[in-house]
Amino acid sequence: VQLVESGGGLVQAGGSLRLSCAVHENGVPIIERGWFRQVPGAQREMVATIHSSGTTTYSDSVKGRSTISRDYAARTVSLQMNKLVPGDSGVYYCKAVAIIDIGKRRDYWGQGTQVTVAS
Repeated sequence: VQLVESGGGLVQAGGSLRLSCAVHENGVPIIERGWFRQVPGAQREMVATIHSSGTTTYSDSVKGRSTISRDYAARTVSLQMNKLVPGDSGVYYCKAVAIIDIGKRRDYWGQGTQVTVAS
């Protein structure tokens, strides 16, 4: 499984940004996709996830102003973030949870993309 993120950058507070992640499954079943954020000195934290069933979850900090979605044909998962605030800054990582065997799952991560929100 390979994940390639794109769409990070510098944006002014109040603006919007769309992150995309190309998920190359290579025949491995993926049960969940998501976006995580990490800032220096802190643990990586969940921003939004989307299950293969379509169920989505969001962190409280982005709920209501962000949308995670899948493009099945393009095999991408995207995160649309609106009304950005400086606290949204960080390195955003795409994650895929794969089923590698009966009862076994493995996490795969992209290389990360920097998002900086200027006040």
